[in-house]
Amino acid sequence: MMNHEINKAFRMRLDQGGAILMPGAANALAARVIDQLGFEAVYISGAGLTNTYLGMPDLGFVSLPEIAQHTSTIRNATQLPIVVDADTGFGNALNVHHTVRTLERAGASAIQLEDQVNPKRCGHFSGKDVVDLEEARSRIKAAADARIDPNFMIVARTDACAVHGFDAAIERAEAFIEDGADVTFIEAPHKLENIREIPARLAGTPQLINLVVGGKTPIIDFSELDGMGYALVLYANVALQGALKGMHDALSLLKSDGRMDEDGPVASFEIRQNAVHKSFYDDLEKNYSSK
Repeated sequence: MMNHEINKAFRMRLDQGGAILMPGAANALAARVIDQLGFEAVYISGAGLTNTYLGMPDLGFVSLPEIAQHTSTIRNATQLPIVVDADTGFGNALNVHHTVRTLERAGASAIQLEDQVNPKRCGHFSGKDVVDLEEARSRIKAAADARIDPNFMIVARTDACAVHGFDAAIERAEAFIEDGADVTFIEAPHKLENIREIPARLAGTPQLINLVVGGKTPIIDFSELDGMGYALVLYANVALQGALKGMHDALSLLKSDGRMDEDGPVASFEIRQNAVHKSFYDDLEKNYSSK
């Protein structure tokens, strides 16, 4: 399926209503597992990519070429819609324009941009700051103008809730909608009443909520968030946190016992090969073999 077809189907799915549960993937293997388990979309987390690829915290260390490379690799691994975390867009409105063009070519279905100062930090860290509203709006306007495919979507995130308060975050989201955002995303609300209020006050535009295990936003059942009117329920780094725990558990046992077999806390050899579609390449090899 061509990317413009994936994008069109993703927009139509959002228009139909009903929340989409969207996990994050920091690499192509995680995206494959997400696809095999039947999720409807995948998110490329800047935090997950920074943690996994660089072994560093989410403090603005990842670059546009690195995100583009991983977007292209994940697009090759799945036909799910891909929402890509592009942080602040890597500069001013001109940089945002370039960022959108680059990630759209790489295979993204949507790009997420935020209003933090550059370099940014994880939305669930303390000490965040945001740019002034005029600069934040220029990023969203540039992003909306830059897309080639009209079904490529702009997700506008604001971190103003932690800096200027909840009402200021709502006002920014309203402005971003005027500027061409297709989805808005108020990061890290920590009061249940505010979480309920977001889709009500921004009715008519799909809303994304980010649930971080151990983060500032309370974990709420998917069905309840669906009932509130959210369109995208994001768990950006559950796969990463699960993999990290799995590595700790398996390697701790290996260290203590000095051996590991398939009865240990590991995926079987068969499951591992199935995750990377080895049978497909076996068949391909037979097809082109002269023997």
